[in-house]
Amino acid sequence: MDTPPATINGTGPRGDLIFNAHNMAPVKPGAESLLYVPRTGDTRIDEPRAMCLPAGFPSGMLYILPIQFIHHPNYLVIIPEQQRAARIIPTDGRPHREGIEPTYYGDSVGRWEGDTLVIESVNFKRWILDDYHYTDPTRSRWHSDALRTTERLRRVGNILEYQITIDDPKIFERPWSQDFELTLRPD
Repeated sequence: MDTPPATINGTGPRGDLIFNAHNMAPVKPGAESLLYVPRTGDTRIDEPRAMCLPAGFPSGMLYILPIQFIHHPNYLVIIPEQQRAARIIPTDGRPHREGIEPTYYGDSVGRWEGDTLVIESVNFKRWILDDYHYTDPTRSRWHSDALRTTERLRRVGNILEYQITIDDPKIFERPWSQDFELTLRPD
């Protein structure tokens, strides 16, 4: 079990739980309305988890509760305490699945590059990007259905270095990354 992610050099009132604006790539002209969704008073849109809707990814990975990792030679299972929504990530070299419905967590495949696990995910349903809605009472941040993510996980002692790269060509001019750390808590 690991602690929740904490941003490296985070800024802002919840800088350790959301993507920091200084890390984000510029938003494409006209795409601001895709990234920022006005608060509606409808909890299903404003804070979907409050209605027991999935946290989704990457939002569920960045939540304030611990995360459990289970490693097997052919896959990794990541289980955030929030909603216990398991991500089962094959690491046996298989490609992404074709012809499946988009999901809140996407379709993930992993591979090892030395001591770093690289997880690439595609095929997302449009959903909340992070917990920005706790910072700004007027709007939330969402990703599009074109989102692609690349996660890099590397264990250094009792620290899990976690980097996520967001590539959302409908919203951002280029991919961008943010670094987090998780602390191992085996108990």
